[in-house]
Amino acid sequence: MVTLHTFQRQQLQQLTDFDQISELLLQPRTMIWLDLEQPTDAEIALLREEFGFHPLATEDALQMHERPKIETYPGYYLIIFYSVEYDAKQRTLQFLPVALFVGANYLVSIRSGPVRHVQETLVRWQSNGYMPGYQVSSVLYALIDAIVDDYFVVLDALGEQIDDIEDEIFQRGRHEVASDIFTMKKDLLLLRRIVAPERDILNVLLRQEVRIFHPRELTYVRDVYDHLVRITESIDLYRDLLSSALDSYLSLQGNQLNQLVKVLTLWSIILMSCSLVAGIYGMNFALMPELEQPWGYPFALGLMLTIAVGLAIYFKRRRWW
Repeated sequence: MVTLHTFQRQQLQQLTDFDQISELLLQPRTMIWLDLEQPTDAEIALLREEFGFHPLATEDALQMHERPKIETYPGYYLIIFYSVEYDAKQRTLQFLPVALFVGANYLVSIRSGPVRHVQETLVRWQSNGYMPGYQVSSVLYALIDAIVDDYFVVLDALGEQIDDIEDEIFQRGRHEVASDIFTMKKDLLLLRRIVAPERDILNVLLRQEVRIFHPRELTYVRDVYDHLVRITESIDLYRDLLSSALDSYLSLQGNQLNQLVKVLTLWSIILMSCSLVAGIYGMNFALMPELEQPWGYPFALGLMLTIAVGLAIYFKRRRWW
């Protein structure tokens, strides 16, 4: 699916005739936003013909697992950001890369699936809640800001999931806790591998090593950068909480195992004492006391019972039981 938006004479328009791209690119005061979802080979060829994108740039833009980065090409820049969604039913994170080609008066976004931030950016842009003027830098900021703001929603969901895990640690019979913890730590690691490079991208833009934003717009970029710093710190905090939760879970499991071993040991002592009596009376000697007495068998059973009860009371008083 391909959509073409133009910002011309302070108005937002959506076009369907892509043959106009060449003419629009020659108009400095007209900004173009071309959005491609799951582009075909013909559409990729259109990008190379109309915009002159390098084959390596388009190849990176189509990669599903490309690392977030910013690269400089003659006349344009390539920025790769990631949209992150939280699946509440599966309790997993879904990562979707968004490749952005940024030129003097155009923005080309390529994505392999639906990214709601694109439509949200158009709506928020129409509400005129951001920087004045229809510039590429303004639209780029609005899109990146929408993506980063959604990270906080994902972190809130992960925080609630961590709270649930901490509550489940002390529930007996919940053996899946360790698996949930390792799954969450893996998701947080993947999220950090995305957020940290994106923070570096914003840092490059702030130092104006890549001159996309005007100096007066850097305040807005710095705000997004601060958000990414907070998100990175929150991810590290959540990973520490999960490590502590895992330690608590393993400690609890170890204590339960020690308690079980202690109970089994005490029962073994009781049974060994009873076995001692049975072993003595089971020896094959002709002359043994109580061997031929009618009360010998009840006496042996009573002696075993007395020893067992006596040991149980002793263990109870010593609080070993």
